[in-house]
Amino acid sequence: MVDKYEDPFVRIASMIGGDEYLKVARSLLKAEDATDEEIASSTGLRINMVRKVLYDLFGKSLITGIRVKDERKGWFVYRWRTRREEVEHFIENQKKKIDERLQQRLDYENASDFYHCGNEDCPRVTFENALDGMFKCPSCQNVLNLKKNDKSKKAYQKKIDEIKKDMQQTF
Repeated sequence: MVDKYEDPFVRIASMIGGDEYLKVARSLLKAEDATDEEIASSTGLRINMVRKVLYDLFGKSLITGIRVKDERKGWFVYRWRTRREEVEHFIENQKKKIDERLQQRLDYENASDFYHCGNEDCPRVTFENALDGMFKCPSCQNVLNLKKNDKSKKAYQKKIDEIKKDMQQTF
């Protein structure tokens, strides 16, 4: 369980992947430059799970790995270190991606006419699909009528505005 006062790096790691990520993130904060074996030992997780988490966090630029030669074993190992300064950048990138997807969806809603039969269990249909089906519902075969999508448009626009406002406050 993550509390609201926990380090932002740990909170983000937990949001990304759950309990395993939480354990690995906490271990990384406690032991700077830890190997995957040391992390596995301190967390009780299997080594392959620890490596999966580490590679994912590394791919998201939230940690770095330094390759060093293990003097006892004679082979190369990675020593992992957090990049806590990258947490804010990661969050901003995620917000931008979400904003772009919502904007694409809003553009689609604005550019399309949708038709619906009135039955809640049936999907709404684009004009092209309604025309192909001769304005009969593909599920129940009732007649399709033009359906206003103002609620959807307003909901997407509201979410976009919230994200943009939030992004402006952080800069």
